[in-house]
Parts: sequence; structure tokens; C-alpha cells
Amino acid sequence: MAAHESHIVPKWIYFTVFIALIILTWVTALVSTVDLGRWNIFVALAIAIMKASLVALFFMHVYYSTRLTKMIVLSGLFWLILLLFITMADLWTRNWMGVPGR
Repeated sequence: MAAHESHIVPKWIYFTVFIALIILTWVTALVSTVDLGRWNIFVALAIAIMKASLVALFFMHVYYSTRLTKMIVLSGLFWLILLLFITMADLWTRNWMGVPGR
């Protein structure tokens, strides 16, 4: 495949992904009514990650892209996780400072 050619995605794939996104949105709404305790956030994030993955892979054509594009997407995700981890590490270590005025 030449560099300027683009992959033509069949319409049934778009419709299938769209239906999957609708179902996952419905599942998100149903799960929000169930009390899972501390697992609510993990279930909601898992569903959100699945939906974001479907959008990135098929609607943004990452699935059909070159290895370079996939590497750039993965490095962006790695950078996001790294920055979130650094932020959470800062928050987790603030207990030793104490709260002024208390």
C-alpha cells in the first residue's frame, strides 16, 4: 500500500462500533444505579476505557494506521499515565505535612 493510499472501512464496521458504543453507554447508565461500593469507579473507568478504545481504533482509524501512528498513540497514553501517576504520588505523600490551622 502506498503512503498516500487510505484504507476504506466497510460501513458495517462503523455500524457495529456505533451499536457497541450505544450498548456500553446503556451499561454505564445501568451500572451507575447499582451500589458496588468502592468498585463503582473502577467499573465506570473500565467501561470508559473500552468506549475510548473503540473510538480511537475505528473512528480515528488507528487500527488501520501504520506502526508509527500506533506507537505515537501508545506513547501519548504512556505519557498520560506517567503524569497521572506523578500527580497521585504527590497527593499520596502529602499526609506527612499536616493541615495548618488544625
